[in-house]
Amino acid sequence: MEQIVQCVPNFSEGKDLEKIDRIIQPLKNKDNVKLLSVEPDATYNRTVVTVIGQPQAVKDAVVEAIGIATKEIDMTQHKGEHLRMGATDVVPFIPIKGMSIEDAVDLSIECAKDVSVKFDVPVFLYSYSARKADREKLPNIRKGEFEGMPEKLKDPNWYPDFGKNEIHPTAGVTAIGCRPPLIAYNIDCATKDKEAIAFIAKAIRLSGGGYKNIQAGPAEYETYIQCTMNITDYTQTSVYRAYEAVVMEARRFNIEITGSEFIGLVPRACLEDIAAYYQGLRDTSTLHDISLEELVNSVTSSLKLRDFSLEKVIEYHI
Repeated sequence: MEQIVQCVPNFSEGKDLEKIDRIIQPLKNKDNVKLLSVEPDATYNRTVVTVIGQPQAVKDAVVEAIGIATKEIDMTQHKGEHLRMGATDVVPFIPIKGMSIEDAVDLSIECAKDVSVKFDVPVFLYSYSARKADREKLPNIRKGEFEGMPEKLKDPNWYPDFGKNEIHPTAGVTAIGCRPPLIAYNIDCATKDKEAIAFIAKAIRLSGGGYKNIQAGPAEYETYIQCTMNITDYTQTSVYRAYEAVVMEARRFNIEITGSEFIGLVPRACLEDIAAYYQGLRDTSTLHDISLEELVNSVTSSLKLRDFSLEKVIEYHI
């Protein structure tokens, strides 16, 4: 059976489009590798890239891109709204077809070894690839960010899985691992009150007493604030629950929700789950046979999505 893996490297550069293009060159025009999306954000100063393809070919191309990012991005000069600890901040591998979690874990470990040896960048294994329980969740690893990482790495409990316990002076450290499909989802709030959105984010995330699978925080744009979140398991905590929870909490501040966005690609099953709620269905069975276009249109309307299209759905490319 053909094997397909998805990889979603996050690079800590979202402003310099020429630099971003140089970083992603190894992901273009390669046999058995398909570049699906490149999503830079100047406010976050971060670019999320999505590729799929044959596992070894994807891994090799991603390692090459990480090498360019290591040379191109100087974290001592980096500032942005998104938390970060390295030039290549995180590299998740997600099994899509014909491969097991164990296969993807093995691939992530190969990638981590390559990055450490070739570029002298310390690497932490996270999620399913983690060798320690406190490294399963990415925020635990990233805590302290680039600036706090030199001191953090002196602690024997935080020695990297690969590489020495010293950061790369300009590229920092990287986390690599196999993880389940994660939904990166942001909600636009018509306010400049960052404290209010921080309150809302705390209310909906696990650490604040909210949903188990939500990590959330505020991100400030020029004219509005986003409640930005990762939904680490959409099968347990649905996207519509996250959206409706933010709408509900925003009422206490009289804040209007003006839109939302997915970062990266989403599975069709995630969209069916959302559509079933807003259409008043008890399950998704009747949605399996509708067209992908109809499904996309339905979810776009329900969540006030912007910049969403067929190309943002994984199954469209397979």
